Amino acid sequence: MKLDTQKRLAGTLLKCSPQRVRFQPENLLDIKEAITKSDLRLLISDGIIFKQPKKEVSRVRARKIQVQKRKGLQRGHGSRKGTPNASTPDKDKWMNKVRSQRSFLKELKDKELINLATYRNLYRKSKGGFFRSKRHIKLFVEDQRLWQKNVKTAEKK
Repeated sequence: MKLDTQKRLAGTLLKCSPQRVRFQPENLLDIKEAITKSDLRLLISDGIIFKQPKKEVSRVRARKIQVQKRKGLQRGHGSRKGTPNASTPDKDKWMNKVRSQRSFLKELKDKELINLATYRNLYRKSKGGFFRSKRHIKLFVEDQRLWQKNVKTAEKK
């Protein structure tokens, strides 16, 4: 059964391509008898002829990637755009480093592992960018033998 003309006319009425026009398979005989546009309008209003919705771009993959990015994944070389400074600016890196060093020094002072003079000295060094990390501070204190407990044990002897 050829319904090309009906599809073409329905396409003009529905303002879409004939490829998007769909017919209900039970009512094909009624559609074949419909020759004029007014006949097709009646079938469209009855819901026998309808247009298929447009296929849009699926967001499934985008959502999956978004979830992974929230977890901190998908940050490899292939995903990077801009300078290395663009993802985390130098100032932010510096602030994070200095803040962690200062909190570590405060912790050492509060636990009385270092005395106040040593604390001030190390604080100034960290401000000047002398230390690379908290670990570097620990190594420096051990190398210079600045632990206060060692000083106390030395005084007792």
